[in-house]
Parts: sequence; C-alpha cells; structure tokens
Amino acid sequence: MEKLIEIRDMCKIYNPGENEVRALDHVNLDVYEGELVAIIGHSGSGKSTLMNMLGCLDVPTSGQYFLHGMDVSCLTDNDLSEIRNREIGFIFQGFNLISNLTAVGNVELPLIYRGVGRAERERLAHESLCMVGLEKRMNHKPSEMSGGQQQRVAIARAIAARPPVILADEPTGNLDSSSTKEIMGILRKLHSEGRTVVIITHDDDIARQAKRIIRIMDGKIVEDYENEEYEEIKEREKDV
Repeated sequence: MEKLIEIRDMCKIYNPGENEVRALDHVNLDVYEGELVAIIGHSGSGKSTLMNMLGCLDVPTSGQYFLHGMDVSCLTDNDLSEIRNREIGFIFQGFNLISNLTAVGNVELPLIYRGVGRAERERLAHESLCMVGLEKRMNHKPSEMSGGQQQRVAIARAIAARPPVILADEPTGNLDSSSTKEIMGILRKLHSEGRTVVIITHDDDIARQAKRIIRIMDGKIVEDYENEEYEEIKEREKDV
C-alpha cells in the first residue's frame, strides 16, 4: 500500500507564550491507502485538532502534512478549499444537511461546487444513495427521515465524488445503537471496497470496529496498533 497521509513533527499551539496550549505536540503519523483507522481520545486530547489538520480545515503551527505527496501545511485558504473539495469526503456528527433539499439535492450539492454536469451529478447521487440503502428515500427531505437515514445521506454525499479520503468525525454520536450498527457497517463496507476511512471518536466500542487504532492524549499519539478483533467482527456480521 502507498502512503496517502504523512504527518511530520506537527505542532499546533494556541496562545503562544507563558500560557500556551499545545493541542498537538510533535505528532508523526502515516496513513496508507485503503486503511480503516480510528483516532480515539477524550475531550481535550487533541483529536479534534488533528481532525482539522487531516481535513485541511486548519494549518499547523509547525511541522508538515503531506496528502498524496503534496505538502498542504502551508497552502492558502483558497488552495485548502480546493484540496478539501477534491480529496476529502466529510461525515459529521450533526449530519450538516440542507433542510429544504431532498436526499438527492444534498448529495448533489458538493458535486455542483466541483463543476460536475447535471446528468453526471444525478447519476453519482443516485448511485451513492443506493450504496447506502436509500434508493427508496431519494426524494425525502431531512425532516422526513430518521437520524440514521440522515447520516446515510451524509455518507452518500461524502462518497459521491469518490474522494481518496473519507473523514468521519464522531459519525455515530447522535444515533441510537441500531443506527450506529448500520453506519459502522457501511463504513466497514467502504473500507472493504478499497476506500481509506479515518474515524475520529471518543468511544472505545466504535474504535474497536476499525482495523487500526490510534490513541491520542495531551496532544501526543500514545498508542498505534493493528486491531486483532477486526476480522472477527467482520466474520460475525456475515453470520447474522
């Protein structure tokens, strides 16, 4: 597998000086194409700051971030916006759907920003909604869907343009146990199809469903290991 993400000696410092806060403290991290990674940490651990870096939503105080071999740590806001639109599919805890748009409309929206033509947008939106099991809910608005269905729309939106990285920030945080199981099943299926999926979570149960687990504490990576239970989880699902 080739490296997709390379982080080298990354620091993010707030309030430099006497009262400085090191949200990230000399972090080094590699993520390879096709991995399913969970980054876990408690509130204040630095995981949200790391997510902002991975998603090109912020830039480090020092250090480097290479995405597909390109150093994106010093790019302008406009360049970062273009990278986000082309390289990263976001899934958020709060769904972030547009209330007056249907499922299809929500999935098509980022494709419009990418300049994708109407016919191709419709094809990609329908295809991605079918992939998450919403072929019968395409013309429903968010208010007409459950939380789990709304999150599936958000996943369809994230994968429609086939970005190299799926970045899921607490993707099950607002869901019940049944919907959580469905969403994690979809993320694991995306991984099995070759997608690179990075899940940010505070929940050990969610992290254990990833193939690789990275634990962050006080702005530093303190654990990084392959999850031996991952294949067992997939096998159990086949038997259900």
